[in-house]
Amino acid sequence: MSRQIIRTDGAPGAIGPYSQAVRAGNTVYCSGQIPLHPITGELVTGDIPAQTRRVMENLKAVLKASGCAMGDVVRCTVYLSDMAHFAAMNAVYGEYFPDGPPSRATVHVAGLPRGADVEISCIAVICD
Repeated sequence: MSRQIIRTDGAPGAIGPYSQAVRAGNTVYCSGQIPLHPITGELVTGDIPAQTRRVMENLKAVLKASGCAMGDVVRCTVYLSDMAHFAAMNAVYGEYFPDGPPSRATVHVAGLPRGADVEISCIAVICD
């Protein structure tokens, strides 16, 4: 099975020793995205809807670079700094998966990189 590192300027570069995504065969494993602006590298400040939208747009760009779309996502993991943000995150998240959303886990964490309030990772499968 071939292994391909995915890299795009449409999403923030990795802030550590990891890849934005790795494609292995027909499966794409996207690293967690926090609400960093892809051009400035700055954390998007504001409410959870704004942060979640930025995270989802970052994931969308990484998926596109790998040959996938949001409809190919089969699994997401959402990390929240506060479960009180769940409903607001969920409302924006749902906009990106209007039909047949992927499986998902949402967990509360003590902290996220750069003080972000939300991080989301995903796995997509390309069905050729």
